[in-house]
Amino acid sequence: MNRTMEAALNEQIKNELSSAYIYLGMAAYCESVNLPGMAHWLEVQAKEELEHAMKFYRHVNDRGGRVQLQAIPEPSCDYASPVAVFEAVLAHEQKITAMIHKLYALAVEEKDYASLPLLQWFIEEQVEEEKSADEVLQKLRMAGDSKSALLFLDSQLGTREE
Repeated sequence: MNRTMEAALNEQIKNELSSAYIYLGMAAYCESVNLPGMAHWLEVQAKEELEHAMKFYRHVNDRGGRVQLQAIPEPSCDYASPVAVFEAVLAHEQKITAMIHKLYALAVEEKDYASLPLLQWFIEEQVEEEKSADEVLQKLRMAGDSKSALLFLDSQLGTREE
């Protein structure tokens, strides 16, 4: 593995770990406003991000590279509403998608063909991630000011499997 790809993949490990931390901050907010189902959904999302970080971690190690863990920023735990949380979820997933696309382009440029299958998996995963976030956001928007609709959606989100 060349140093350019190694550095870029190490950066993505940091981004995935940061994503987990961001989702835990969102979950903490949801817990604080008594929306345990949304908190659960976000906790499951955080666990997925940790798994994603480990995919990159193992890939770097398997290829003879050196993982260099980097500091991750403190996440926000304050949001204006559940809608604001899931707007942030969708925006964050779109940001991660752009990062994965950039990594794929770099792998092509660097002729790092061994990284392409991993990155293709992430490209497909990001389609699912964005869709899932958007579905929750659209349901929250449809619920509007209805407390009963919000509580029903919260209950549904609490059934997300890990």
